[in-house]
Amino acid sequence: MQNQLENHATTAKSDCCAAKAPSKTQLGLKRLTDLFLSLSAGLALAPLMLLIAIAIKLDSSGPVIFKQRRVGRNGSFFDIYKFRTMRTGTPDLPTDQMLKMPSPITRVGKFLRASSLDELPQIFNVIKDDMSIVGPRPALYNQTQLTELRQSAGVLRFLPGITGWAQVNGRDELPDDVKVKMDKWYCDNWHYFLDWKVIAMTFQTVLSRRGAV
Repeated sequence: MQNQLENHATTAKSDCCAAKAPSKTQLGLKRLTDLFLSLSAGLALAPLMLLIAIAIKLDSSGPVIFKQRRVGRNGSFFDIYKFRTMRTGTPDLPTDQMLKMPSPITRVGKFLRASSLDELPQIFNVIKDDMSIVGPRPALYNQTQLTELRQSAGVLRFLPGITGWAQVNGRDELPDDVKVKMDKWYCDNWHYFLDWKVIAMTFQTVLSRRGAV
């Protein structure tokens, strides 16, 4: 799979050239904004993250932080960080498949997922430049069909995000082909203030708990 992604990275990049590519200045501003927001959030939310860590340890055995292999920019792999919301030993499956199994989600995990607080450790992925605040949500390493669709659409040229256009328009309720269409729209129409619009819509989505599982 790694070789496939690398072989198609150039193709994916050329497929999206019909839309005007963001300038280095625009992307530099996006990166500076990511760093400012993630570092500020890390400092401001440190007490909350400590309380969440304690709650997770008291609720179930296992690590506080859950690491999972995801597909990043240009098809490279990275480890995404989340607060652990499931029992240890749970297989890596997309959310729609997980719903067909007896729930592996812990009591604390249910609250964290519903409130999206399980995503907070991803601010460290942003600091590491594995992710952006806003971008297409990264696919699991074994979601080959979704990754291939994103390759063809040229979506993989953007850093994956903590939140994204598809997430504020349906989250896990959307089928893969619709997610990819929304991701492609975001990539083809990206501008700096679109990210701020997505961030504002994310707060509305989280507060309404729409699409959260």
